[in-house]
Amino acid sequence: MDKRAFERLVREHEKTLYNLALRMTGNEHDAADMTQETFLRAWRAIDRFRGESAVSTWLYKLCANVCMDFLRARRRRAAYETEPPNRDDAAGYAAEVPDMTYSPETELERALLREGLQNALNKLPREQRRALLLREIGGLPYADIAAALGIPEGTVKSRIARAREQMRVLLTESGNFPGG
Repeated sequence: MDKRAFERLVREHEKTLYNLALRMTGNEHDAADMTQETFLRAWRAIDRFRGESAVSTWLYKLCANVCMDFLRARRRRAAYETEPPNRDDAAGYAAEVPDMTYSPETELERALLREGLQNALNKLPREQRRALLLREIGGLPYADIAAALGIPEGTVKSRIARAREQMRVLLTESGNFPGG
């Protein structure tokens, strides 16, 4: 694949892959890194892509795998850390600049909602979370999710249904979702 064709591929899929990575990692910086890593791996492996699925399916599966590798490595690192990072250390963290286009109250509400969603997603079993994210964030049809995860389409549907129900329960219990 030539560079221009790959650039078109990146432009076409970068936003969706970033959103998938953001939901899986829960962090904008990590999501940007995982998206970049996904495209790097795709560039290296593009010659091995056989066209047995849509390019988007291949990229979503690649992105999900990159994120899962990252999350596993992060959990291993966390197990070895003996003290929490120093938040005052400017070298270790980028400065957070607030978005002044919205009121502080609105931003707080959105942040709390995002945190509640991320916490609920993190409590889902990995298989359910991956299927749900590929459907809701990736926008993939069930057949493409089945191909990406290597499971039957019926299994995809049941995992997504269970994930949605579990999300409803978790969000209701945490006060982030009305009703019950």
